[in-house]
Amino acid sequence: MPIRPSERQRYPKNWKSIRRHILLRAGHRCEFCGVENGAIGRRRRDGSFECFAGMDVEAAALNGIRLTRIVLTIAHLDHTPENNADENLRALCQRCHLQHDRPEHLRNARLTRLSKRDAARPLLSDLQPGGAK
Repeated sequence: MPIRPSERQRYPKNWKSIRRHILLRAGHRCEFCGVENGAIGRRRRDGSFECFAGMDVEAAALNGIRLTRIVLTIAHLDHTPENNADENLRALCQRCHLQHDRPEHLRNARLTRLSKRDAARPLLSDLQPGGAK
C-alpha cells in the first residue's frame, strides 16, 4: 500500500532501507500466510494462494482466471507509522495487511460518518425562533 502524501511526514527518511530490512528478515514472504513476494496466481475461496508460473500464467489468463501479483507491504502492527521498531513491523501481502487493518479502517469510517452527520445537523440556536442566522 503506497504511503499517502498526507502521511509521508510520519515516516522516517530511511523508510526504503527499513522496508528492505523487513523484507529480508521475512525471506520475501508474507509473515502471516507465507505467500512469496512477486508470486502470480489466484486466491482460492479458503484464502490460500495458488501460484502459477511460466506457461501456466498464460493458460490461466486465456481460461479467464483472474490473476493477482503479490506485492508485500510493511505493516505497523500498532498502526503508528512513527513506531518503526522491528517487533512492530511485518511484511504482509495485500490480503493479510487489509485483514490486519480492518478494525482500524472500520473505526476510522465510523468516525468519518459521525463527523459528517454532526456537521449536517443544524445548531439548536438555528432552530429556535429568533435564533442566530
